[in-house]
Amino acid sequence: MSEQPKDWLEAELQDTIDEDIEIEMEDAILSAEIKRIYRSHHPDQMPRKEYFHELLRLQSELIKLQDWVSYHKEKVVVLFEGRDSAGKGGAIKRITQRLNPRVARVVALPAPSDREKTQWYFQRYVPHLPAGGEIVLFDRSWYNRAGVERVMGFADEDQVEQFFQDVPDFERMLVRSGIRLVKYWFSITDEEQQMRFLIRIHDPLKQWKLSPMDLQSRVRWEAYTKAKEDMFERTNIPEAPWYIVPGNDKKRARLNCMNHLLELIPYAEVPHEEVKLPNRVFNPDYEREVLPRELYVPQKY
Repeated sequence: MSEQPKDWLEAELQDTIDEDIEIEMEDAILSAEIKRIYRSHHPDQMPRKEYFHELLRLQSELIKLQDWVSYHKEKVVVLFEGRDSAGKGGAIKRITQRLNPRVARVVALPAPSDREKTQWYFQRYVPHLPAGGEIVLFDRSWYNRAGVERVMGFADEDQVEQFFQDVPDFERMLVRSGIRLVKYWFSITDEEQQMRFLIRIHDPLKQWKLSPMDLQSRVRWEAYTKAKEDMFERTNIPEAPWYIVPGNDKKRARLNCMNHLLELIPYAEVPHEEVKLPNRVFNPDYEREVLPRELYVPQKY
């Protein structure tokens, strides 16, 4: 009798819960007082077991999506944009957690080099676009020009205007080439960003996430808001619309984003060759060599 999906999910949940909890330990170093304040602002927390059940179910569907993309040589690009600390990285981490990195890869480009600053603006993004059978997730994308570059003065208004004129045609070209382009904006409130920045300041595991640009985003909240509104107005095209993910509740934001992505793409089960473990070949004349002790990692645990 074949195992029921529910039973399989339960078993898999138990087998992988340590790994998931390890990822969820992001807030473990916080002081009791910061935890208390954070929880008082988020009273309706999703039960941990319910969250893990849904996370695992959606991740199993993402594996089916991955197999479908690979089998049919589809090309998928997903952009993750939003304010600093809005939860983009956490969502990307959960989406790719169980996927094959040869099929699904993350692109997070650093600031452009002096050479790249002289190129056509979109040029440094093009080499990272997918070939057939690949999924590419951009942790920030060409929309840097409409956001941080504009607000921080790294691009002048003529360059920003040129970007707004070019990006709809650029994205239509991508879609016409067969790329499925999905654009997510993770949205959080002013108060929630303030809380998350304070958490990062007091958490030694997260302080690296606070750059000078991040801190300036607090000062320039209203400028970023205006830039976001202009970006939506000028780049929300039928061929590649924006989708807003309310991000104040990180766990629900991740699940909602994953579920929405799965609903956008018409994936289906694909044929799989039956996997059989071959018999081990034993050679009676083979003797395994004893390797020097210094080659081994010390067994401290």
